[in-house]
Amino acid sequence: MTASLQRWGYQTVEAESAEEALEKCSEEMPDMVLSDWMMPGMDGLDFCQAFRKLPRQSYGYFILLTSKSEKEAVAKGLDCGADDFLTKPVNASELRARLNAGDRVLQMERELTEKNALISQTLKKLQCLYDDIERDLIEAKKLQQSLMREKTRDFGTATVSLLLRSSSHVGGDLVGFFPINDAKMGVYAIDVSGHGISSALLTARLAGHLSSTVPEQNVALTKDENGNFVPLPPTEVITKLNRMVLTEMETEHYFTMLLAELDLETGKVSLAQAGHPYPIVLRADGRCSEIGVGGMPVGLLEDARFEQCELTLNPGDRLIIQSDGITECTDSKGNMLEAHELHRNLSAVREFEGPQFLDALVQRLSEFTGSDQFDDDVSAVLLDYRGGQNCARKC
Repeated sequence: MTASLQRWGYQTVEAESAEEALEKCSEEMPDMVLSDWMMPGMDGLDFCQAFRKLPRQSYGYFILLTSKSEKEAVAKGLDCGADDFLTKPVNASELRARLNAGDRVLQMERELTEKNALISQTLKKLQCLYDDIERDLIEAKKLQQSLMREKTRDFGTATVSLLLRSSSHVGGDLVGFFPINDAKMGVYAIDVSGHGISSALLTARLAGHLSSTVPEQNVALTKDENGNFVPLPPTEVITKLNRMVLTEMETEHYFTMLLAELDLETGKVSLAQAGHPYPIVLRADGRCSEIGVGGMPVGLLEDARFEQCELTLNPGDRLIIQSDGITECTDSKGNMLEAHELHRNLSAVREFEGPQFLDALVQRLSEFTGSDQFDDDVSAVLLDYRGGQNCARKC
């Protein structure tokens, strides 16, 4: 048999017993083993089991040589780890055919091992790339949060508070405010279509156009004949942004927006709505009402027209400008939050002020959805109006 194997191109190692064979296998692991079943000392089944326990990186093909042909014996051999059987006396043609079958199995095992190694290397590279992206996204989230330089500010007669919670690392929502002069201030809420990095980049650019620190760059402001900053009408500002998106910004994104101007002395609010959810006025007595005129999102149509509306806040009233992450959040069954339920929640938390009011609202939304992780970005602007001197005299 050894002569036949060598003639067919195999390198062979012989052993006179299973014990000797195990020692040689430990020194140099063979690709294939041909072993008698019946041997003095350790028989072929025990040898096969011991062979399977030897540490190795590749598979070893084990063929038992036996005169047994009963099905029970064959099944027992397979249970012990044998791959094939040859009946003695061994026929050379059958032996070569069984070896060729074993070669095919080993070749497939080698190819599979190589592919698994390649997959492992690829997964490691992907994991490294994912870790890099994860770190970048964490930094991007910090940068996006830094666009809100202040989450709350007291203007004396009014306090503005901001809420921004992205559903992922970075999102497309943006809220902010900017002082105009001693008597007026502006607030805005933006929701860029989509999610992720591209949406966040557009929000960053829009934040620059509504800057609270560099009024010269704020498209909502202009200078009068005395060189003082004065507000442009909200509809004019949104129209200007619509033109900029369509002509200057190479993007397929669009966004909804609400821009409002508050007179700190009188409580008068002028606002323009561009597809953003209707803002809510929460009166001092707990009554809620929606205001606004709807409108088209920014960045869809060149000739889109935007309308303006006005209201007056009385001392103790609040204006809430919320994103659709609030108005369209759903419970575990997919039921959307109804307007009356939102109004009820707002009335229920009216004892809180500023950031605590927004935190209490988020807590109620979490109870409604059954999770503190929302499917969409959640953002809001809260205006608490306490009233100016003229209002105080009227009261």
